[in-house]
Amino acid sequence: MLNTDRKIPSAEARERAERLREVLDALSEVNRTIPVIVEGKNDAAALKKLGFTGQIITLHQGKGLYDFCEDIIMRFTKVILLPDWDDSGESLHRTLAGLLSGHYEDFTPFREMLRILCQKDIKDIESIPGLLLRLEGTLPQPKNE
Repeated sequence: MLNTDRKIPSAEARERAERLREVLDALSEVNRTIPVIVEGKNDAAALKKLGFTGQIITLHQGKGLYDFCEDIIMRFTKVILLPDWDDSGESLHRTLAGLLSGHYEDFTPFREMLRILCQKDIKDIESIPGLLLRLEGTLPQPKNE
């Protein structure tokens, strides 16, 4: 059962939330013209929930990574790689980076900043909206029984 009382976030949490929002806002602005590549549908849904309006491409479309990347190279001059930063996401990022060399590097700082700002709490894109709510104190806190 959830308690409707909101926990007042610490100054550190509020500052972290503000920095996270700044990175997300800048990334969303770039996404208006540059597509973002994420691992799956839940990641894409999370970005849309955060206000992203540009093209979001999911990896798991029934293609192998090589074919997927060949298709991306034919369609786009630049992309934003945004896989999760858990072990499998890091491995996937290395593979994609190799296959998409010259197409993503300009936007690497976005993923790194998200990873740094989130890594204490989460390791995936789909969890960012919930993390923001917790950091801002707008998510109901679990009731201690």
